[in-house]
Amino acid sequence: MRWIKKVVLAAALLAGVFSVSACARTTAKNSWPRIERTKKVVIGLDDSFVPMGFRQKSGKIVGYDIDLAKAVFKKYGIKPEFQTIDWSMKETELRNQTIDLIWNGYSVTPERAKQVKFSKPYLANHQVLVSLKKNNITSFGAMKGKTLGAQSGSSGASDIDGQPKLLKNIVAGQKPVLYDTFNDAFIDLRAGRIQGLVIDEVYARYYVAHQQNPAAFRIIDGSFPAESFAVGMRKSDDELDNKINSAVAELQADGQLAKIQRKWFGSTQK
Repeated sequence: MRWIKKVVLAAALLAGVFSVSACARTTAKNSWPRIERTKKVVIGLDDSFVPMGFRQKSGKIVGYDIDLAKAVFKKYGIKPEFQTIDWSMKETELRNQTIDLIWNGYSVTPERAKQVKFSKPYLANHQVLVSLKKNNITSFGAMKGKTLGAQSGSSGASDIDGQPKLLKNIVAGQKPVLYDTFNDAFIDLRAGRIQGLVIDEVYARYYVAHQQNPAAFRIIDGSFPAESFAVGMRKSDDELDNKINSAVAELQADGQLAKIQRKWFGSTQK
């Protein structure tokens, strides 16, 4: 019986260690000491968002934000771990501390700023409307009575709701069809199930340029406000915010940021 008691005691102690560890992760307001100690930071992303962060056929995750995050944390001897998440649940994942950062073409919006702390912006972006040329849509107004698509939880979906006169009030059903990923939305666009898709310009131009027939698509600028991409983190993570901002500034100063931009966009961006 003595050995049974030892096993039970060992199991209880082990459970206690895991409990304390989990508690420390979910109650610590400042994540940086843990990240620095474990040499690991967990970054949440939608792994289909080209060219910011996406999974190749081989299964490897690559992209602009992947290269930038690796360069930032290399300065601190920390290895980023990229975790695929449901993009519509990104703030919940962050709040629950299953991830440490949202870093995947994450646009700064007033609504998101209520829930997360944003790093300094590192890339400009805005929302555009993508259609097939055969649909004869050359402006937002031409979407009247047509079916519109957007990604669930995206800043494009927020813009559609926030400025209903531009698209929402004129499209079929007065609401967009929402998709888990932009890849699913493009499948429906090519199949004719939707006639227009509101999407980040960086995604749209990269995706169209890599299609077999780029000339079949039309990218339409509208009146949605300009946006900036930034890193999202918990409101209490001031030290982590400072570390990221300092590293990005150094990468900009030494030319590495421009190099990453040329790799993915062919030219530097603001």
